[in-house]
Amino acid sequence: MTPPPDALARFTRDLAALTPAPTPDRPLAIAVSGGPDSMALLALAAAAFPNSVIAATVDHRLRAASADEAAMVADWCRAHAIAHATLTPDSPPAGASIQARARHARYALLADWASAARAGAIATAHHADDQAETFLMRAARGSGPAGLAGIRPRWDFDSERWHDVGRGRGGQTPHIPIVRPLLAWRRDDLRTIATRLLFIDDPSNTDPRHDRTHARALLAAGHLDPLALAAAAAHCREVDAALTETADWLWRARSRDADVGECRLDTTDLPRELRRRLARRAIGDVRGIGSIAEGQWSDAANIESLLDALDSGGTATQAGVLASAARGIWHFRPAPPRRSR
Repeated sequence: MTPPPDALARFTRDLAALTPAPTPDRPLAIAVSGGPDSMALLALAAAAFPNSVIAATVDHRLRAASADEAAMVADWCRAHAIAHATLTPDSPPAGASIQARARHARYALLADWASAARAGAIATAHHADDQAETFLMRAARGSGPAGLAGIRPRWDFDSERWHDVGRGRGGQTPHIPIVRPLLAWRRDDLRTIATRLLFIDDPSNTDPRHDRTHARALLAAGHLDPLALAAAAAHCREVDAALTETADWLWRARSRDADVGECRLDTTDLPRELRRRLARRAIGDVRGIGSIAEGQWSDAANIESLLDALDSGGTATQAGVLASAARGIWHFRPAPPRRSR
C-alpha cells in the first residue's frame, strides 16, 4: 500500500525539519518493531524516498513471538526491496528496569548498525500520543523541566552514555542523530495508514505492570487532550534549552579546576535549578576524568539530598564523588576509597 499523497507531503515536511532528505548513499535508517506505528513510518519513508531507506528490527528475545515478529518485518522489507537487519543484544536484558535496559540496548545496537550503513539518521515512530503518555508518566514521578520535555524531536546518539550496553564498538564511536518525524501525528493517523499493511500489536502495550499502560488508559478515557499535553512538553523543552544554555555559561564563568579531576563551583546567588544542573555536571566530569566506576550515574540522577547537604554547608557523597561546601563555593573531588573491614 502506498500512503495517500497528503500524508507523504506531510511526512516529507516533518522529516525535512529534522534532517536532510535521505539519498541512496546516505539513507534514512528506520527502527521497525513490526507494530502499526513503525510499519506506517516505514511505509511513509519508503514511498517518500525510494531506494533511500533501510530498516532494522531489534529482537530482545524477551517474548517467544519476538523472532516471528522480526521475521515478518524482514519478509515485508524483502518484498519491497528494502534492506533489513535483525539485531540482537549479546544477552536479553535482565534485572530491575527491564524496559529501560532494553531501550538502552536497542539504541546502542541501532546506532552501531546505522553508522556502519552510513545512514544520515535513525528515525523512530514516536508520535503525539506517546509524547502525552511520557509527559504524564514523568509528571507522576515529579520530574523537572528536562524530564517533562518528554521525547525529543531530535537528539544525537552519544555512545559514551551507552558504553555498557549493546554490542562492543571496537573502539569506534557512532555519532548519529535520532529523529522522530511523527511527533505531531496521532496514533489513529498512523493506524489508518497501517490498515492495509502487515503489523503485529505488541501484547506488552496492555501489560498492567508498565506505567505506560496506565497513562494510555488515562488518555483513552477522553478527559485529557494528547495534543495539549504534547504542546506542554514542547514548552518544557524550550525552558530546558534556556536553562541548559544558562548553565553552560555559568559553568564557563564559575567553575575552576574542572580539567584536573576536581571541580570548584561558585554557586553564590544561584537558584536551586541552576545549582542542580551545575552539580550534576561537576559530578559527571569528576567521574569521567577520574575513571570512577563506583555507583550508578546518569544526567537524570536524583541529587536532592546532596543539594540539601551542600546548601547547609555540609558534605555528601554520590556516585563515588565527595562534595563539600564553604561560603558558597562547592568542591567536588573523588571520594576516598572505603576502608575494608
